[in-house]
Amino acid sequence: MHRKDTICAPATAPGKGAIGMIRLSGPEAITIADKVFAASGKAKKLSHQPSRTLVYGTIGSGQAILDEVLVSVFREPHSYTGEDLVEISCHGSSYILTGILKLLVKQGAVMAKPGEFTQRAFLNGKMDLSQAEAVADLIAAGSEAAHRIAIDQMRGGFSEALEQLREDLLKFVSLIELELDFSEEDVEFADRAELGKLVTHVQSKIASLTESFQTGNAIKNGIPVAIVGETNVGKSTLLNTLLRDDKAIVSEIHGTTRDAIEDTMTLSGVVFRFIDTAGIRHTEDAIETLGIERTYTSIRKAQIVLFLADAGDGPEHINKRLDEIRNRIASQKLIVLLNKTDKVGKPVMERLKKNIRLKDQELIFFISAKKKTNIDKLEEKLVELSGIKNLGNEGVIITNMRHYEALVKAGEAISRAADGLKSKLPGDLLAQDIRECMHYLGEITGRISTNEILGNIFKNFCIGK
Repeated sequence: MHRKDTICAPATAPGKGAIGMIRLSGPEAITIADKVFAASGKAKKLSHQPSRTLVYGTIGSGQAILDEVLVSVFREPHSYTGEDLVEISCHGSSYILTGILKLLVKQGAVMAKPGEFTQRAFLNGKMDLSQAEAVADLIAAGSEAAHRIAIDQMRGGFSEALEQLREDLLKFVSLIELELDFSEEDVEFADRAELGKLVTHVQSKIASLTESFQTGNAIKNGIPVAIVGETNVGKSTLLNTLLRDDKAIVSEIHGTTRDAIEDTMTLSGVVFRFIDTAGIRHTEDAIETLGIERTYTSIRKAQIVLFLADAGDGPEHINKRLDEIRNRIASQKLIVLLNKTDKVGKPVMERLKKNIRLKDQELIFFISAKKKTNIDKLEEKLVELSGIKNLGNEGVIITNMRHYEALVKAGEAISRAADGLKSKLPGDLLAQDIRECMHYLGEITGRISTNEILGNIFKNFCIGK
């Protein structure tokens, strides 16, 4: 990237709007803006304005006025990019925005690439790489939970945790390498007992961050919830009830749902992706059989499985089907829903409570999807299982696959160091594993980065950000 260039781009989304904004950043940003902007009244030129100043005037070429605008001036290093930066607020006409960009390019600016403003902020030390990635997550956040994770990461909570781990490891690895200079004297500068405690702490911290990825990634992209069960137990009715919409066709005819029907719903700031699946039964219908196979695929991809059964079918039949579902489940959370309770009496309900066989961590609810009985309690439990209540614990949850992969590698390296301490390996081998752990932690924040990593990160950003 030629950082001597002055870049420009629209900072607002394409289309008509009341207000549009164009950003200009680089060494000639203020000079170029002065060439197309005329301040109103006795206001000074932009080049004579102090930083963080807002100036009203017109923009155009010669006597031809394109629009009346407000121009914000930010001088380096006190700007988003760390460079001289100008933001031009105009009316949101695509014609006006395009016209202003043409004027700026004519005066020497170049069009910015996706993410180039944030990339310059990173290169100029305004933020680290994980914070830069959080900017994109913040823009894309579609729920309260996703927003909270992104804002915490952008404010540096994740970076501070990683940097503290690196600093602690650096102290010890420096002492270990110092020992190598005095190898003939057989001295130890790094207390092995203290190092063992530190390695255990780092292992625990990395493991905690790594484990948070499942929750964080689900919150970021929507938590997949599969609704499974036999035909005509009320799966489509439950989906419609949860979504507050007639999304799925409800019929007394068996096998109506032959494919997975999916839609999203936000509950307490968390996005859930509910998937209504084909009813599980033995059938000779080729299309329905294909739909049932997709049901099993949905179970594998889900984070939470809602097994729905007709309360009138009896505990023996329900337990048999429940065992079949358990055989398809790995680490997913399972909730048993006994539906159509409005059609059975209390004796039946009591018999079910005593005879449905639940395993550890499994939950059961007696509901009526049609009458909406206990649906509110089910929703509360879904929110609880999402892990949103854990967002306050240390404020660090991983949502980024690149971060997750780096943490896995860092965890493997520090585990080797822990094993080496127990085996009393020489200091040079211990130092190698510790430095490898530090390397992967540094990759996350950009302390160690390559052009390939930067290119992959910023290519998916919005233009103008």
